Amino acid sequence: MFFYLSNLFNFINQIYFIFHFVCVTAVMDTAAGPSLYPLHHSKTIHLVRHAQGVHNVEGEKDHDAYLSYDYFDANLTPLGWKQVENLQKHVKANELPRKIELVVVSPLLRTMQTAVGVFGGEAYPDGISEPPLMVENVGHSDHHAVSSLNCPPFLAVELCREQMGLHPCDKRRTVSEYRHMFPGIDFSLIETDEDTWWKPEREKKEEVTGRGLKFLEWLCTRKEKEIAVVTHSSFLFNTLSAFGNDCHPNIKTEMCKHFANCELRSMVIVDKGMIGSTNNSTTNYPGKIPHGLDLPSDATD
Repeated sequence: MFFYLSNLFNFINQIYFIFHFVCVTAVMDTAAGPSLYPLHHSKTIHLVRHAQGVHNVEGEKDHDAYLSYDYFDANLTPLGWKQVENLQKHVKANELPRKIELVVVSPLLRTMQTAVGVFGGEAYPDGISEPPLMVENVGHSDHHAVSSLNCPPFLAVELCREQMGLHPCDKRRTVSEYRHMFPGIDFSLIETDEDTWWKPEREKKEEVTGRGLKFLEWLCTRKEKEIAVVTHSSFLFNTLSAFGNDCHPNIKTEMCKHFANCELRSMVIVDKGMIGSTNNSTTNYPGKIPHGLDLPSDATD
């Protein structure tokens, strides 16, 4: 009888230990504490909202101004260009241009102006005739041309456009027009010359969130490890609001609050579902060479 009770007691202890371990592990994975992920299954993304556009100024005075075709595909204001200049100085001071491998931009005038102004290249020395990222005076801005020298590639992607429909400021021009204005931006991923995405009805917020999640999945498939994304307020807010529920409330607030004009936030995107990442790491090292039995003492069983 004593032997039976002793075995039963040991069995109960083992069950309790397993249950306790599973519970603690579950709490560690979901609580607002540290999380660990392999580096090569993640990317650094620098999210930027465009600088002040003419529609922002008029929309703050009267919200109905967003319905006006006077602000079709709105361009930057003079203050917006000053905001671009300030962000460019910050970006250079933090040496981001040498780290960023790709600039992804929404194909609207204000975002592309912001993107090339912030992440564009150096002035052309004599004898260099590369096509510029942006020609001079785009959007009647009286702004000089922007060089494509010594800067990352720029790629226009429709998935990161602003909440679409109803507001003409969020309707794009033809790709043919943009190629003339921004010779150094790659528009090859845009399937139609005309804007077939914009509709008379306003896109629902949950549709914007869904589109944003598809965009992040697409980013995971890219080979680049550090990417800048220049996009829009509503797109950023509705996309990021889907995240941070497993974090401290202050981090959730930091992630999801509305972006100011020309604000930059750097974040890490983790490919938990192996959507696009591989098992190849440039920094991991396999250890013992030649290969052989090298188990730690607590793993020999």
